[in-house]
Amino acid sequence: MGSAQGRGSTFAGDNGVESATGQKDRMPAIVYHKYGPPDVLELRDIERPAVGDDEVLIRVRAASVNPYDWHFMRGEPYLARIQMGLKPKTTRLGVDVAGTVETVGENVTQFQPGDEVFGTCDGAFAEYAIGWESSLVLKPANVTFEQAGAVGIAAFTAIQGLRDWGQVQAGQKVLINGAAGGVGTFAVQLAKVWGAEVTGVCSTRNVGMVRSIGADHVVDYTRDDFTRDGQRYDLMLDMIGNHSLSRCRGVLTSEGTFVMLGGQNGRWIRPIDRTLKMLVLSPFVSQKLTLGIAVWSKEDLLLMQRLMEAGQVTTVIDRTYPLSGVPDAIRYLEEGHARGKVVVTV
Repeated sequence: MGSAQGRGSTFAGDNGVESATGQKDRMPAIVYHKYGPPDVLELRDIERPAVGDDEVLIRVRAASVNPYDWHFMRGEPYLARIQMGLKPKTTRLGVDVAGTVETVGENVTQFQPGDEVFGTCDGAFAEYAIGWESSLVLKPANVTFEQAGAVGIAAFTAIQGLRDWGQVQAGQKVLINGAAGGVGTFAVQLAKVWGAEVTGVCSTRNVGMVRSIGADHVVDYTRDDFTRDGQRYDLMLDMIGNHSLSRCRGVLTSEGTFVMLGGQNGRWIRPIDRTLKMLVLSPFVSQKLTLGIAVWSKEDLLLMQRLMEAGQVTTVIDRTYPLSGVPDAIRYLEEGHARGKVVVTV
């Protein structure tokens, strides 16, 4: 389950950039004005965002889709509309971004026009988007825009799930349920970087891929049930939520840690109900049960920059879509079978 810090920037309306002729520059962007399936998303010509003093205007080259996007698109679970609004408060989607710096605000010192950057922003599904000096880093030369544009939320979730909530240590046995997904593919590689013995759970078609990115052992869930094979782990990251808490606890050592990073979704409260069960159960068991909600982190972005530049971590990309294909990209992600990341190229 991931989130990113929004900075309240305006992307449409009267916030366009004046051109030399006095006309406001415009750009294609994906917008929506009501909750619903991917069909509510439209490709429209809107005004290009203006740049604030601490902001960076990015010419988007690549972005990626996340469950974060379709939760906002659908306004689900419904209880979340207390925060999101009965009608969408924001009309733009897309957080992960990679591109070229077009313009910088007066207070920006780390970047200049022409720099290739990646990180997080508001409204990445567009020709241009606003980022912040604090939310971007330079893209390594050996990493493509598509690879860099798929880092963001998934990498933050994997890093923080392992390091902060899971407190992974070298030599520990780590189980990653959902090892072939966006978060899972980063988690497998990061756990290996930090010296863990990694077991990944995935479907038959992804067994080879999960092994290729470093997993020591792979469980094909279509053939075997990891909750019944007698193995015990120090840490379990769960992106899927397809087993009960009691069965997940059963695969942990007596002092093991369970980190919930995703789960079965529903219109009303799921996966909030599973979170409540964890809160109720935690005081009565020796194992640590925790929910991981990723937050934006410049330090974690710099960590990914270093690891990707060194070739220790790479982005697994399933499919790419053009900007007009964002509805199809989100529809494919919602099906739950994407291997690695789904990328939008602009």
